[in-house]
Amino acid sequence: MSQYFRAGDRILWNPSNRAAELFIHMADVAARIAERPTGIRDEHADEYEVDPAQFEAFVDALTRRYLSSSHPVVRTLLEGFIATALVLVDRAGGTVSALSEVPVLDQRDVPVGTRGIGRLGDAARLLDLAATLARVMPR
Repeated sequence: MSQYFRAGDRILWNPSNRAAELFIHMADVAARIAERPTGIRDEHADEYEVDPAQFEAFVDALTRRYLSSSHPVVRTLLEGFIATALVLVDRAGGTVSALSEVPVLDQRDVPVGTRGIGRLGDAARLLDLAATLARVMPR
């Protein structure tokens, strides 16, 4: 069994039920972190409708949060979800402007260790992960 993520007539992704369920639950949690709605609506027929503009704004806000974080656990928890979401944004014809901007440290989750404040998130890493995932994410 599988689910469909669509933007109108365009199929963005056709994952297994488990992958879809995990993605949707993670999106709901990430929406609280991004402080934006996901732009994903459950159509209850093994389909999710993605509003491209709203989803792009959500992914951009979450990516900005990742890139501005110096907390290695926060970044690690966000990386897989964001990389997957970047594939959907790209397939919907959108872009994530945060990936091309210089991030600014977000003071909300700064771990300070013996070496001071750690490095910020890595846009190139997210793009590499997204490229890898795009090759294995069926439509």
